[in-house]
Amino acid sequence: MGIFKKYFMPNEYVQSIFQIDIEKLAASGVKGIITDLDNTLVGWDVEAPTEEVRAWFKKANDLGITITIVSNNNEQRVGSFSQSLDVDFIFKARKPMGKAFIKATNHMQLKPEEIVVIGDQMLTDVFGGKRRGLFTIMVVPVKQTDGFITKFNRIIERRLLQHFRKKGYITWEEY
Repeated sequence: MGIFKKYFMPNEYVQSIFQIDIEKLAASGVKGIITDLDNTLVGWDVEAPTEEVRAWFKKANDLGITITIVSNNNEQRVGSFSQSLDVDFIFKARKPMGKAFIKATNHMQLKPEEIVVIGDQMLTDVFGGKRRGLFTIMVVPVKQTDGFITKFNRIIERRLLQHFRKKGYITWEEY
């Protein structure tokens, strides 16, 4: 297996968090979710969780799944969003380089095989999760606009997706 596939190819790829079968995750032994915030749960410019996001978090909680929001954004942004959902969070996570995935795993007191990482970026969420041996689910970004660094990441991401498609590793279509 090539190094790019090993570290950048998500285990699953879905349109949005709402296409993730939380019951199936729970039945398969998943007890924790590490999720990105901006452009994964809501658009980067949406301050508070939507009712749909609240319901998704409640469903996970009802099934015994602990969620930790791990974001590269600042404390005010991540904190106010996470606290309104009553979930733990890590801000300025420095994904994929930071120790945020280890910190979240340790805080949840779970084994890597019991955790799923959900995010919209290959270079931060997928790579960061894969480096820690975690199952990764990549979602299509909620918004098509990004900050400067993310725009750069998206260029590299598109090239990696083209490479994976050309090699026959992926079967999904870009949305």
